[in-house]
Amino acid sequence: MSEDSIVRFAQRMDQLPPYLFGMINNTRMQKRSEGHDVIDLGMGNPTDPAPDAVTQKLCEVVQDPKSHRYPVAAGLRNLKREIAKYYRHDYGVSLDSESEVLCTIGSKEGISHICLALLGPGDTVLVPTPAFPIHIYAAIIAGGNVIRVPLADEEAFLERIATMCQSLYPTPKVLILNYPHNPTSAVADIDLFREVVKLAKKYRFMVIHDFAYSRITFDGYVAPSFLQVEGAREVGVEFGSFSKSYNMAGWRIGYCVGNREMIAGLAKIKGYYDYGIFSAIQIAGIVALRDCASEVELQARIYEQRRDVLCQGLKRLGWPINVPRAGMFVWAKIPEPFDQMGSLEFAMKLLEHANVAVAPGIGFGEEGEGYLRLALVENEHRIRQAIRQIGKFMRTVGQSHMVPHGEEVTSIAGS
Repeated sequence: MSEDSIVRFAQRMDQLPPYLFGMINNTRMQKRSEGHDVIDLGMGNPTDPAPDAVTQKLCEVVQDPKSHRYPVAAGLRNLKREIAKYYRHDYGVSLDSESEVLCTIGSKEGISHICLALLGPGDTVLVPTPAFPIHIYAAIIAGGNVIRVPLADEEAFLERIATMCQSLYPTPKVLILNYPHNPTSAVADIDLFREVVKLAKKYRFMVIHDFAYSRITFDGYVAPSFLQVEGAREVGVEFGSFSKSYNMAGWRIGYCVGNREMIAGLAKIKGYYDYGIFSAIQIAGIVALRDCASEVELQARIYEQRRDVLCQGLKRLGWPINVPRAGMFVWAKIPEPFDQMGSLEFAMKLLEHANVAVAPGIGFGEEGEGYLRLALVENEHRIRQAIRQIGKFMRTVGQSHMVPHGEEVTSIAGS
């Protein structure tokens, strides 16, 4: 910004670092414009199509001029009923579709707006880290303070939450959870949620659970809903999304379910910000929930096969890999000696020299340094090609670009 500019940003903008993933995406787009075939494992942006029945319903409804009017802001009644039916069938959770279900423009928008409803200056939020950026910055934008709680084994994680609640005054107001986790793919069992509910009641904090990857699970694992725990609706809400399971990322449709007071607050905020989701998309969402369970299962198996190809390939290259049981990412520790570069430097080198885009761990917070997040969005052939190109980079180019031991690499943490 020039010195004579009249533009003056709000103070909250000073707390938002440069969006690192945008920088990587810009570099990727530049390389593609120059004719390079970049294999994109950087963003969890599905490349597979939405179910045919969903797309056909959208095309049908969009022909009706009535669907072009402002939609019902909180979500069509039939869509909310279908979400409630899904929770009853899959999780045994009975929801009142009018007061305990709200449709959102994707889970990211919903989480951002519920933070505006719940948080303000002086309020504290606990966020497990490394973290998906919106889990941290939605709270910061709302004016809250964020305390990062490093992800660890279940017992240590719960102990840290209890310690924070005992040592802080006022006590934390909100805990944000995300299982299956982005970026690490960590999973939770129902016992973890039971203990969280006990802590929430004891220390009187609210819980926001981001459940975007609920149905992308592998090896027989089934991800539990936070709301399955008795008493969960007294303390929290859960956000879901159509983006991943149904390959509807660009459609921007999600939902919030659970505590009716928290949902009422979210609805009030949204009433000032938006008019809801295009009606044709909402009706297509009804079809997705009602008729596309088999497509969801097939998509999970596709991700599972891609996971196996990617993990096996990286292991052959000498990478230490923990095979994920859920989600659409592999959280990979950078192998020695390349870890000396740092995750941003290594990711940029892979993009520059191997034409493979990945997400550096530092973009998810300091706790993510030393790791890369690789999305399972390309087909198996492309993933195998990416492994070959990464291997070639490591053998022929990587060593010549290593940072001498002891030198530091300056990076920009995007989130």
